[in-house]
Amino acid sequence: MKKYDIYGIGNALVDTEYEVDDAFISKAGVGKGLMTLIDSDERKRLLNLLEVEHEHRAIKQAGGGSAANTMVAAAQLGANSFYSCKVASDETGDFFMSDLKIAGVDTNLDAGREEGITGKCISMVTPDAERTMTTHLGITETLSPNELNREALRNSTYLYIEGYLVTSPTAFEAVKETIDIAKEAGVQVSLTLSDPAMVENFKASFDALAELGIDLIFCNEDEARLWTAASNRGEAMARLKTVCGKVVMTCGKEGALVFDGNEETMSVGVPTKAVDTTGAGDIFAGTFLFGLTHGMSFPACADLANRAASLLVSSFGARADQAALRGLL
Repeated sequence: MKKYDIYGIGNALVDTEYEVDDAFISKAGVGKGLMTLIDSDERKRLLNLLEVEHEHRAIKQAGGGSAANTMVAAAQLGANSFYSCKVASDETGDFFMSDLKIAGVDTNLDAGREEGITGKCISMVTPDAERTMTTHLGITETLSPNELNREALRNSTYLYIEGYLVTSPTAFEAVKETIDIAKEAGVQVSLTLSDPAMVENFKASFDALAELGIDLIFCNEDEARLWTAASNRGEAMARLKTVCGKVVMTCGKEGALVFDGNEETMSVGVPTKAVDTTGAGDIFAGTFLFGLTHGMSFPACADLANRAASLLVSSFGARADQAALRGLL
């Protein structure tokens, strides 16, 4: 029996959320609903625009990063999770490391941290509940094979790869090594496409990962269409099936279309009043992987994940209350 249900790898970030309107997003000059990478100077300018010129105040700060949110969600439900990441030996890094420990997620960070600046993400939420993110990667941009715990990976059932890692050459090397190790050890490989901007700008990198062998793809409908150059959902799903054996495609409030290698099913979404969609895809993947590693079928996993995503988007923040999440089981 494997020690870990899921081994994740991703960019470690601390998220700060603000409520803004569409006019502010336009003034900030970033693509609504997308993730934009920014440097330290651009981050300072955006914070000045938010907090000084427009007097917005942060509504929430929490440990984040896509794969970290996924690992936390799985752990909250009872999965044994390990997360490989990179944060600095600064106050923000202390916060992130403590946050993971409280959530019950094992990590490579106990082995030591370098000097530098821990990655941060500004998440701006508009009245339609859409989240627009700007990320300063900081030290996580140098995530590399040095941050891997190979023994923990070999002793896992699933590997979960965050698609945002394709932006960093060293992180991309780490991802490729995790796939090689997983294949040798009989670990199932899952990949999330993460964001339409990632697929549009780094399609060749995703193609290269697919050639190494992906067992399960997580994506939303927009990401799927971009990667496969499809004109509709059905066409995108058909093409994704040729890339890997299993597919999980979220379709917003409509639910999720899933393929378990034999049968394709649609899991209907759970109606709710959404106020913040930050982390919806992350918690969906975390609860889905929990279900898979605990004997649930693809349709049952999708139903659980839809309910978890509905729970999350009904309040602010990228992570759900543990008691409320466990109440879905």
